[in-house]
Amino acid sequence: MADEKREFLRHTLATVAYRGGKAIRDADAGFAEFRIGENPKTPSQIVAHIGDLMDWAVTMAEGKQSYNSSTPLLWNQEVQRFHAALGKFDEYLASDRPLAMSAEVMFQGPIADALTHVGQLAMLRRLAGTKMKSETTPRRKLWQGGSERNRRLRSGSLIETFFRRSPFALRVSRRSG
Repeated sequence: MADEKREFLRHTLATVAYRGGKAIRDADAGFAEFRIGENPKTPSQIVAHIGDLMDWAVTMAEGKQSYNSSTPLLWNQEVQRFHAALGKFDEYLASDRPLAMSAEVMFQGPIADALTHVGQLAMLRRLAGTKMKSETTPRRKLWQGGSERNRRLRSGSLIETFFRRSPFALRVSRRSG
């Protein structure tokens, strides 16, 4: 039987991937450095921070707990890093490797923080005047790629489900097909 706490973490990661990807997908060129005032973080800085959070989560899972505050890359590179960092954490959770930290601590720390920042990205996107497609999330199926049942239903990782156009999803598609 699957570890329900790990599956919940993976489902939450799928939510971060879906909502975060929606907030950054097809953003116009100026969005990366959009500011509302002098001190708030730019979307580029926020996406970099989410990548740092996911990297930190992997180190927590491994029992090494190391946080690095990275300097944002160019926008497209930072978006690729966002997808890759989510994918790396998902791959760890999908494996049978042990979690050195409790699922609850991992949820309270990096995952909850990432959800907060995804909301900031969506708000900044609207304030920047760049439209996003609206939809009803409960109507979307959130696939988690680790179980045998879901592998039969959909190959690849859960991230691929939400970001068919992302560099990470394209890499997964080529590898699995």
